Amino acid sequence: MKLQRRSDGDAVPGPAGPGGRRRWFPYLDAFRPAAGGAELSSREVVEVLEPYILEARRDRIRRAVDNRSYAVCLVVEGLSDFGNVSAAFRSADALGVQSVHKRYRDNRHVSMGAEKWLDIEIWDSPAECFSALKKRGYRIATTSLGTDSVCVYDMDWSQPTAIVVGNELRGISDDALELSDLHCSVPMKGMVDSFNVSVAAGILMHHAVCDRVSRLGHHGDLLPEENRILLAEFYLRHRESTSTILHEYAKRKVENFMAKL
Repeated sequence: MKLQRRSDGDAVPGPAGPGGRRRWFPYLDAFRPAAGGAELSSREVVEVLEPYILEARRDRIRRAVDNRSYAVCLVVEGLSDFGNVSAAFRSADALGVQSVHKRYRDNRHVSMGAEKWLDIEIWDSPAECFSALKKRGYRIATTSLGTDSVCVYDMDWSQPTAIVVGNELRGISDDALELSDLHCSVPMKGMVDSFNVSVAAGILMHHAVCDRVSRLGHHGDLLPEENRILLAEFYLRHRESTSTILHEYAKRKVENFMAKL
């Protein structure tokens, strides 16, 4: 992540969404290069880097950004199987779920094809993770087969919601269940009583996106300024060399300013 991050206590601009919750956006409109360079805006980042990115790639990045939202985020708790982690992340990227939070042991070598484009945060405990998410305006929905679980088809996914899926063997931890705002489940019509965790994550995110499109007419919901900021962030993630290009530009910007004094 290259652009400056918003702290959890900062107010998020824009009107409140459905349910009175204001949708979180993590970035500020500021890129700070290495010492000696001027701070750049997202507009400058886009203008400087666009000539270095092939047109087809630029178009694909723009389409992805247009369909991104922070209103739905995925929380994976305690996943240890590489295939499940990778599959869940690929589903998030494909469906436009930009924010992912994880807590699992020593398995960080996830497919960079997906991880590269997601905002991933790592937490030490459900309490720490959920506290941050609630400050950002999310309701916490943990997957559970208990009698108090709400069917995912009956939920209003236009409200900012964090979906929590659990470990392959143990499921959701007791702490996560206790600290969440509600429990939800996908109806099972066959003889088995649960999905593979990565399949469940994909189903939940797919339904959340479909429900948002049905209620709002769209899933991607970034304001114009947020769209430009995330586009700049994606341009920065495109290749490692983009940071070097911007550092040189910022350095020349300072030198030109000093020469005019």
